Amino acid sequence: MKQVRNTHAKTEILNLINGSDIALTHSDIQKKLGDLCNRVTIYRVLERLENEGAVHKIVNIDGVVNFAKCSGKCTHEQHFHNHVHFNCKECHSVTCIENAIPEISLPEHFIAQEYNFIISGICPKCVSVAL
Repeated sequence: MKQVRNTHAKTEILNLINGSDIALTHSDIQKKLGDLCNRVTIYRVLERLENEGAVHKIVNIDGVVNFAKCSGKCTHEQHFHNHVHFNCKECHSVTCIENAIPEISLPEHFIAQEYNFIISGICPKCVSVAL
């Protein structure tokens, strides 16, 4: 196994993701970091964090990739993200909803190993603005 390297950029990116209630896009991270590092470094750090089991990747309904913190169960060998992701149609935020796990019934001889559910709608923040 490779040695885990902790650079300043990696630490800052992980702090941003861990401190966010919503999943962040590469662009979100780049804006928040300012001149700390370039876009290629951010991509590399995100890939490294995903491989280490610290973050997971979510592709929203628009095809944009978002990154969110992993639950404590994830490792560099396996991720556990069989939960719902909520995509807000107004603000385009993506939120992990851990306590809403859909029940899956597959036909005979199909074995589910992992899944990715994205529900689209209006998040509580945008609903309250509309009221």
